[in-house]
Amino acid sequence: MSSLSVISGKSSEDLARRLSKKIKANLVKSEIRIFADGESKITLKGKISKKKSVVVQSIYPPVDTNLIQVLSLISKAKEISSQVIAVIPYMGYARQDREFLPGEVVTMKVLGKLFKGAGASKVIAVDIHSLIGFNHFTITTKNVTAIPDLVQYFKKLRLKNPLIVSPDQGGKERAQEFASKFGTEYIALEKKRDRKTGKVQIQTKNVEVGGRDLILVDDMISTGGSIVKATQFLKKQKCGRVYVACTHALLMNDAEKKIKKAGVTKIVSANTIPGKTSVVDVSSTIAKAIV
Repeated sequence: MSSLSVISGKSSEDLARRLSKKIKANLVKSEIRIFADGESKITLKGKISKKKSVVVQSIYPPVDTNLIQVLSLISKAKEISSQVIAVIPYMGYARQDREFLPGEVVTMKVLGKLFKGAGASKVIAVDIHSLIGFNHFTITTKNVTAIPDLVQYFKKLRLKNPLIVSPDQGGKERAQEFASKFGTEYIALEKKRDRKTGKVQIQTKNVEVGGRDLILVDDMISTGGSIVKATQFLKKQKCGRVYVACTHALLMNDAEKKIKKAGVTKIVSANTIPGKTSVVDVSSTIAKAIV
């Protein structure tokens, strides 16, 4: 029996399978039954290693269901394994890392306690929305990035004088890293978001993008509002094709349709969240963080 097990949560089955092959681990699958009242009943199929287990589960919608499932899997793994590593490819609640408005609960603080309490000794995430969230954890944490994997994908495309664009100043460093690995320049747009309504406005006046193919880079796309606004603005500046590169494609409420309608040629995302845009595999990047 392998001294290492990968326990696959329902939300990350394909990624868990790929990861188990990369690290030569025994794959343990989970069978989930959801009762009429929404409760999850989990049954593990396979032998769990006594030494080390890796639980793989992304916390995307239904967020609370996937969260309680991963905590349950960690807890079960800890009954058998002496060490449990939680791989959370997409860390839900990562945007709730500080108190923006008075009275707000910092949910990442709660998650820090929950992962420790369930029995995880280490948590690995891919492109967590903000590293501040991990400051609330008292166990070992590691954040890995999908940028090199995404860059490799885009290098295979025939792009005309490509330029990397961040839809806002907050993603400037991400765009810079993407551009340096790709071997081209980058720009970051200025946007303003209303904290109460969530409405986005681009404040940048003019950019020199005429005829150039653009790659809009972001860590995650939820409703796609920022991407739509940025694309509409860039199209007015007579750019070439617009591509979107992101790690986590949540694509809520017809976001994909709205993004395509705005003029985006293709959305490319990592397989941290399974879907038709998730064509970039990050299992090798995660594997390096485990070993």
